[in-house]
Amino acid sequence: MPEERDRGPADPAAFIRANLAVAPVPGVPEIRLHVAGPASGLWRLAGAGKSGAPSPYWAYHWAGGVALARHVLDRPARVKGRRVLDLGAGSGIVAIAAAMAGAAEVTAADTDPNALVALGLNTALNGVAVAAIGVDITAGPPPQADIVAVGDLFYEKALAARVTAYLDRCLDAGIEVVVGDPWRAYLPRCRLRLLAEYRVPDFGEAGIMIPAGVFSFEPDVSRTAKR
Repeated sequence: MPEERDRGPADPAAFIRANLAVAPVPGVPEIRLHVAGPASGLWRLAGAGKSGAPSPYWAYHWAGGVALARHVLDRPARVKGRRVLDLGAGSGIVAIAAAMAGAAEVTAADTDPNALVALGLNTALNGVAVAAIGVDITAGPPPQADIVAVGDLFYEKALAARVTAYLDRCLDAGIEVVVGDPWRAYLPRCRLRLLAEYRVPDFGEAGIMIPAGVFSFEPDVSRTAKR
C-alpha cells in the first residue's frame, strides 16, 4: 500500500500525541515537549521517505535551541516586553521560553507543517501563546519584531548564507539578533560575540551533553564601511 504510506497519518496532531512522549527538556526542565523516541514510528508522519518530504528535525532536541531557551529563561530581561521571532522554530522551544520569560508577543516561523502542529501542542503543554508562520520568510523583508532568535540554522552552506543575508536585513532594520549554535561548520563566527555557553543535548547525540554557545549577531564592519 505505498500510496497510503506516502500520505502519512490523516491527523498529525493525534499521531504526535499518541507516539511522541512528553518529557522535560534536559537542561531546561521548565519546558516540556513532545519528543521522538526509538519506537515513535516517526517515518509515518514524515511522509514515509517520500521525495520532498521534510525531515522531522523538530522532533528532537537541538543544541542551539536548547541553549537559547536556557539563556532566555536565565535572563528574562532580554525579551521581557519585547516582540520576539523564533526563526526555524522546530519544536518551538525558544518561542516557548520567550513567552514564559514575559515577551510581549512571540512568533515562531518554520516551513515544516508537522513542526507547526507540534508547536501548537507544545505551546499548549506549557501554557503559553505563540503565533505561527508556515512559510520561508528568509527571502522577504525583516519581521515586525524587536529581537530575532536563531537556533541551529547553520548546518548547511546554502541555508547558512540565506539566513545570514536575512539577519543582515534585520540588523539594518534595528532588530537585535541572537544565535544559538554548537559551533557547526557554517556558523559565521567572525560575526558573532559570545554571550554565554551551556552544555546541552543535541540532535544525533542521544544521552550526550555538548557545549553550545549563545551569541549576539554583529554587523559586518566591511559591509558597513562600503556604504
